[in-house]
Amino acid sequence: MAKIKYKYNPNTLNYEKIQLTLKDRLKTLTVYVLTGLFFAGIIIALAYTFVDSPKELNLKRENAQLQQQYELLNKDMAQMERVLADIERRDDNIYRVIFEAEPISDGVRRSGVGGVNRYTHLKGFNNSDLVIESTRRLDQVAKRLYIQSKSFDDVIEMAKNKEELLAAIPAIQPVANKDLKRLASGYGYRIDPIYKVRKMHWGMDFSSPTGTDVVATGDGRVQKVVNSRGGYGKHLIIDHGFGYQTLYAHMSQTEVRRGQKVKRGDVIGKVGNTGKSTGPHLHYEVIKDGRKVNPANFYFNDLTPEEYDLMIEISSNANQSFD
Repeated sequence: MAKIKYKYNPNTLNYEKIQLTLKDRLKTLTVYVLTGLFFAGIIIALAYTFVDSPKELNLKRENAQLQQQYELLNKDMAQMERVLADIERRDDNIYRVIFEAEPISDGVRRSGVGGVNRYTHLKGFNNSDLVIESTRRLDQVAKRLYIQSKSFDDVIEMAKNKEELLAAIPAIQPVANKDLKRLASGYGYRIDPIYKVRKMHWGMDFSSPTGTDVVATGDGRVQKVVNSRGGYGKHLIIDHGFGYQTLYAHMSQTEVRRGQKVKRGDVIGKVGNTGKSTGPHLHYEVIKDGRKVNPANFYFNDLTPEEYDLMIEISSNANQSFD
C-alpha cells in the first residue's frame, strides 16, 4: 500500500499530495478485514451445509455401523425368542404333561415387566423409541427365561419324585377281576336306582359278594374313615399326594385307620351294602386336584388291552347304578 496519495484539486488545477492519518489507515484496514470475514463466513457456512467435515464423516460411518449392528442384534433377538417359544411349548406339552403338572399359562409367561415409568430415563434422545423398544424386548425375554428356568427346576424336582408319583397314581382296580360278579355301572349319567331319575354317577360300581377284599389302588395315607347309615355308608378316602385322592364306599367293614400309610394292593376293607345301596358292591371314585374324574382312565397297571376295552364297553352300557 502506497504511503503517499494524490488528489486532483479542480480549483487550482493541480494534484495535491494527501497525507493519510493513522485513523484513516485503521478505518481502511477494518473495512478490508470485515469484508474478508463476511465472505469467509459465507464460504464456511456453505461448506458446513454441503460438505461433511472429517468428524462428521467419522460419525456417519459409526452410525451406519451401529445401525447394522442393531439390525443384527434384532435378528439374533428374534431367533432367541423363537427358540425360547419352542422350549416353552415343549415344557408345557411334553415335560409337564409327563409329570402330570399343569402347564404355565401364556399370560404368566408374557406378563408385563415393571411399571409404566420403567423406561423414563431412556426418553429425550434422538433414538429413544428404538432404545426403549429394544430394552423392553430384552426385559421380556429375560423374564420368560427366568420363568422357564423355575419351571425346569420344578420338572427336575418332579423327575426326582417320579418313582413316588408312579406309585401314588391310582392305577389298579379296587376289586380284583377274579372277585367280580360284574362291573355294574361306570362314570357318567345313570338312572338312580331309588329315585329313578337321571343323575351324574361320579364313580364306578364293582359288583362282588359281601366280604370281598377291597384294596388301595395306589400308595398314600388314609385321610378319612366314616361310618354312616346313609349316603356312602361305611367309606374311606385315601390321599395319594400329587393331587390324587380315591374314595371307597358302601363297604361292610374298613380295615385301616385315619392317618395310616398304605401301599398299592393293601387290603383296606370289605365289599358291602351299607348306606344308599341296592346290592353288595363297591362304589369307587378318583379325585384329581379337587375334581372327580373317570376312574376308567387309570386302570393301566393290572388290565390287558382286551380286558380294558371290555371294561369300558360294559361300564358305558350300564343304564342304572347301584347307589
